[in-house]
Amino acid sequence: MRTWIKNPLAILAKGAEGGLVVEDGKIAALVPMGKTPVHDQIFDASEHVVIPGLINTHHHFYQTLTRAHPNAINKELFDWLKALYPIWARLTPEAHAVATRLALTELMLSGVTTTSDHHYVFPKGLEDAVDIQVAEAERVGMRVTITRGSMNLSVKDGGLPPDSVVQDHDTILADCERVISKFHQKGEGAKIQIALAPCSPFSVTRALMRDTASLAEKHDCRLHTHLAETHDEDDFCLATFNMRPLDYLEDCGWLSNRTWLAHGIYFNDADITKLGRHGVGVCHCPTSNMTLASGQCRTCDLEKAGVKVGLGVDGSASNDSSNLMEGVRHALLLNRLKYGATLNHYDVLRWATKGSAACLGRDDIGEIAVGKQADLALFKLDELRFSGAGDALAALVLCGAHRADRVMVGGEWRVVDAQPLGVDLTKLINSHGKAALGI
Repeated sequence: MRTWIKNPLAILAKGAEGGLVVEDGKIAALVPMGKTPVHDQIFDASEHVVIPGLINTHHHFYQTLTRAHPNAINKELFDWLKALYPIWARLTPEAHAVATRLALTELMLSGVTTTSDHHYVFPKGLEDAVDIQVAEAERVGMRVTITRGSMNLSVKDGGLPPDSVVQDHDTILADCERVISKFHQKGEGAKIQIALAPCSPFSVTRALMRDTASLAEKHDCRLHTHLAETHDEDDFCLATFNMRPLDYLEDCGWLSNRTWLAHGIYFNDADITKLGRHGVGVCHCPTSNMTLASGQCRTCDLEKAGVKVGLGVDGSASNDSSNLMEGVRHALLLNRLKYGATLNHYDVLRWATKGSAACLGRDDIGEIAVGKQADLALFKLDELRFSGAGDALAALVLCGAHRADRVMVGGEWRVVDAQPLGVDLTKLINSHGKAALGI
């Protein structure tokens, strides 16, 4: 079936004022204003602003269970982690499943069609955490890059996490091989991909960093980690390795175009040049960075140097939301403080779509163009906050859109009339609330 998404109120694509045609899960044609394409059915988009599906490049799904936790609010990163690790150590498979389901649903309702997740806590009984996440993603119908996270330095080794959530080097690498073999899809239109993601320089050994990089090279998958998020991390790396975080990453063999980093706040000019030269990506997490007062990513400087810049909501315990459309607005406002008012809605929407796709190593999503996957987010401007808006695309960002009316993944509707198909929201909230109380 050729579906004409007809005459949108606005669309983030040149030459598509008359809409687009979807066929076999892809964008088959862009329609100029006043033209009628060959089609079998029509979806009237005259009340909708159409953008590429948003792509979230950093999250921790399990943290939806500890949002606004009284032990952790109003703390900076290291103290925040120390407060929450003992709670996360009680994570069960059932709680992990419902946390993942809720995070995916919340993301999708904000217009996200592809997301990554960085799961790195493995208490006893949760050895199959990645399997659980893949099953939930297939259930909800989103594209995902699940990063098989890891930690092998606990408190007794000079790290931050408790002994009960870390694993040993060989166990980690064996499970990385297992989940890549079982789940990782390559090529155009992939729904499930696996990346490898040691948590941070202060929670893994140098040997694990190096061996993970070798494993990613062997299997041609991507690498991800937190880096340069706080001054505390700088101090730790200098004291422990006698080098700054990016130099340590280079020493471990991580500087390549298969790597994308979360946060990237404290990079100096030389770091930024080096990142661009090696084709590394950086996920900007504006909401989390403001919540934890971590600092501000040098997004425009990074992009100018050739670094791929994407957006992420980060964990729902450092953001307290899994809404990337909200994060797009926060990215605009926060970055205008540094780069001025000429930074515009096209810039931040690019980071959340094409830039994020590049971070994940994908060129088949993140853009409304012929041949790309039909991953779309459609928003209505029928709320009070949008009344009087003169530029519909700008209004999405400036006026604070936060819930999509329609979401399409691979040519199939997953959200209709602002409701996720196949998900009972009341039941999900109740189940999730009980799980949060139980850990």
